[in-house]
Amino acid sequence: MKRLLASLLLGTVLAASSLPALAAGKTIVFGISPGPYGDLIKQAIQPGLERKGYKVEVKEFSDYVQPNLALANGALDANLFQHRLYLEKFSADKGLKLSAVINVPTAGLGLYSHKIKSLDELKKGDVVTLANDPTNLARALRFLAKLNLLTFKKDIDPTTASEKDIEQNPRGLVFKPLEAAQLPRTLDTATVSVVNGNFAIAAGLKLSEALKLEELDENIKNLIAVRTEDLNKPFAKDIKAVVESDDFLKVIDDPKYIFKSFQRPEWVKTRLATHTAQK
Repeated sequence: MKRLLASLLLGTVLAASSLPALAAGKTIVFGISPGPYGDLIKQAIQPGLERKGYKVEVKEFSDYVQPNLALANGALDANLFQHRLYLEKFSADKGLKLSAVINVPTAGLGLYSHKIKSLDELKKGDVVTLANDPTNLARALRFLAKLNLLTFKKDIDPTTASEKDIEQNPRGLVFKPLEAAQLPRTLDTATVSVVNGNFAIAAGLKLSEALKLEELDENIKNLIAVRTEDLNKPFAKDIKAVVESDDFLKVIDDPKYIFKSFQRPEWVKTRLATHTAQK
């Protein structure tokens, strides 16, 4: 009898060891903000994680604050809604220990309008709405500066700029910072709005309809974040492996998905270029 029990126990241990590390019955809960990143998880990331034995849940938040707070307090395992500059500033301001896992394709800022069809139509007193959180406010102002709609004062840090740092406003525009999620609703009243890509898509705006689109550098391409203490745990490594997989690349490069028009991280550009060269 003892030998039989020992044999059964050994069989159970061996069977358990054949499962993916920490994956059996493990649920990974992702936090997102409104927009396309829930679809990116469900269509390009979730299938790969399920093949590794995980269950995946996606929780949507209405702002850019709660997904990081929920991640820090353990209500989430990971989130996907922010870029590196925002992650680093938010974590420093709130005393959180969060880290990036990997960048993903991203829909950038767009300058949208229901009232004009060209920047040439902008005139004195026209209202421009933009995000009011410090990181995305500075980002929107840098975007407008590249469009020659404003200049900054000398010796200021453009990555932390606010409307107080504007030196020249040649069109006489009125800049009105608001909560990012509300920006699409302002298009019926404001002349133009600088809308974050996720909120634009969530509101039914098309990237192709923007008067101008932002060119993203790596620091403002969205990323998957986890608690720093979890960065080297198996589930975080598995998330990274799935995102780097050929199956993920096939989805984000497929014209039937909206992700095809997103701006790609450098690692994605390199991988797709290598695949093309090998064909």
